[in-house]
Amino acid sequence: MPLRAIIDRTGGPEVIRFVQTEPGQPGPGEVRIRHTAVGLNMIDTYHRTGVYRLALPSGLGMEAAGVVVALGPSVQGLAVGDRVAYAALPLGAYCEERLFKAEHLVRLPAGVADEAAAAVILKGMTAYYLLHLTYAVKPGHSMLVYAAAGGVGSLLVPWARHLGATVIGAVGSPAKAALARELGCHHVIDYSRQDIAAEVRRITAGAGVDVVYDSVGKDSFAASLNSLKRRGLLVSYGNSSGKVPPFEPALLSDHGSLFFTRPTLGHYTATRQELEQAAGAVFAAIAQGIVTVKIGQRYSLQEAARAHADLEARRTTGATVLLP
Repeated sequence: MPLRAIIDRTGGPEVIRFVQTEPGQPGPGEVRIRHTAVGLNMIDTYHRTGVYRLALPSGLGMEAAGVVVALGPSVQGLAVGDRVAYAALPLGAYCEERLFKAEHLVRLPAGVADEAAAAVILKGMTAYYLLHLTYAVKPGHSMLVYAAAGGVGSLLVPWARHLGATVIGAVGSPAKAALARELGCHHVIDYSRQDIAAEVRRITAGAGVDVVYDSVGKDSFAASLNSLKRRGLLVSYGNSSGKVPPFEPALLSDHGSLFFTRPTLGHYTATRQELEQAAGAVFAAIAQGIVTVKIGQRYSLQEAARAHADLEARRTTGATVLLP
């Protein structure tokens, strides 16, 4: 029977275990998918550790690509054998086969390989909404991007540069600084050796940036506020160091009448039209060479615990896929 990962309790990577589970036949509006590649994301570690609360036992993973092997009643627009991908709840992408709602699937164009789709669909749609919807980036805008060499950052940076923005990347090592420059950052800050806010002020001649894309959370919050120009926007979209602590709204006015938002992908792809627009924009960006899908690591599906450990220790670059 097909394997799937589950957790019975929250904790370190060791809580991930695999069981054999028969998905069964798809019901109305569902399809059965055989996964060919599964995406690894920082949010998976938040679910595993309990930063985001789950009803246990639970599966893991929100992003995968595969092939449709069976159709449930009333499914339209898909056929057995179609290559598809998704980035959506419910959790459970860490598996060989599963049932999934057809309305959350997108068909893959011929030019996008399964591994690339699994590596990019969640992170790419995240980069899309961050740059086009959360803050509409235009030529001349300036930004600070944390984890500029990471999964989302490796897509966000070249896409932002294509839109005409000045991109300052923040990374945690000289090796990742070199990669961030290759991706298109105009300036790179190594926060293991440099003060982020001070460097941003120096680079911008004291002005600060229009927008900060912060996936770090607790450890970067103060530096992010101090890097923004008057009426700038802090986009907090991740918690790799822990949740941002509670703060008084007056703190935003003290730093220049700043704006703060905490977006999630589901609120930008809630309708079928929104999902197709976001996925289509990602596939178009790949086809046009605006972004390149760089898979830095591949693990077998059953090595998910090791993949989590490497991701949390910041030993990964670019995207990571798990292969069933």
